[in-house]
Amino acid sequence: MALNKFEKDSAGEKPRPISAAGGVLYRSRKGAYEVLLIYRRGVWDLPKGKLDDGETIRECAVREVSEEVGCPGPDITHDLGTTVHIYKDKWGHFEKTTWWYAMQTDAQHFSPEQEEDITKVCWVNLEKAFDMVGFENLKEVLSRFKNVLKP
Repeated sequence: MALNKFEKDSAGEKPRPISAAGGVLYRSRKGAYEVLLIYRRGVWDLPKGKLDDGETIRECAVREVSEEVGCPGPDITHDLGTTVHIYKDKWGHFEKTTWWYAMQTDAQHFSPEQEEDITKVCWVNLEKAFDMVGFENLKEVLSRFKNVLKP
């Protein structure tokens, strides 16, 4: 259920704020960029997750990407800004702000975090990733990433 962030839902509940962070893990192959996508609950996605107590946003981004794709801590290369979306689930009504970063790693092997319902992790050509990701705000993140890479 999508609501304007100033609207209340039918029960009169305003969304509770949540902070999260994630990343666009990338590499260059044969003159083109590839990004690492995760497959979670039937949708291609970018790795991200909620902020833990006492953690900075950047620490959260590195931890979440590392956990979700099964690689040692990636290095942040660029800030990609934030996205905001509102959602409702069995735990309540939320307004989630996610901070995004471009990241790189030397890791060669990845494994999906099955406890988070991630079943696949794979490198995808950046242009193809736009068609694969399952949420519009991820296309916005990929577009920002693409613009950061321009000389």
